[in-house]
Amino acid sequence: MAFVEFRDVCKLYQMGSVEVRAVDGMTFDIERGELCVIVGPSGAGKTTVLNMLGGMDSCTSGTITLDGTAVSGLSERELTQYRRHQIGFVFQFYNLVQNLTALENVELASQICRDPLPATQVLSEVGLANRMDNFPAQLSGGEQQRVAIARALAKNPKLLLCDEPTGALDYRTGKQILQLLQDTCRQQGRTVAIVTHNSAFTQMADRVIRIREGRAQSVETNGHPLDASGVEW
Repeated sequence: MAFVEFRDVCKLYQMGSVEVRAVDGMTFDIERGELCVIVGPSGAGKTTVLNMLGGMDSCTSGTITLDGTAVSGLSERELTQYRRHQIGFVFQFYNLVQNLTALENVELASQICRDPLPATQVLSEVGLANRMDNFPAQLSGGEQQRVAIARALAKNPKLLLCDEPTGALDYRTGKQILQLLQDTCRQQGRTVAIVTHNSAFTQMADRVIRIREGRAQSVETNGHPLDASGVEW
């Protein structure tokens, strides 16, 4: 059994009298410890896939499994526990609490899970050892995204989900964030899934899932992923 399994997953939305198939029979696997890039154009269903995998949305049909847990069969209460303890989220816009310091933002996440990592440790690992007492407004965009990644990692999650994590950053800072995510995967053996419209990111991935019109158009493995520092777009 793969670490992550999507099996014939559908997600339907009712828009008045119109039924919209945001995800239409999606099937793919992700193995433990892989860096996976889920890529496709706007409206392809990428974020819907991420939301279902992260337990923020439920599928209409099909099965979703993470490390042997049938996520698609969980109750609302169980999904809350799943999100809290097993998933780390990184978004395009950092979603930090503005009146808390970097350290306090990370501690906030570590307080709600079972087996957290020390907040000071993860902030040091993402290169912010000397910025822990700064508020978000005192940090650059790249530093704020590093805090957001540290906050996700402090939960010690089974799966780190990243939705357009470089979308609000300039090119140079974006590459630094990609390098941090790749290093997290390589050095900690953590499974990382990045959702993006930028096909250049596929060069650094162990697995590439190309999505179009709600379906997995192709699933490819990369035997020789490029170091994130070499990714150009």
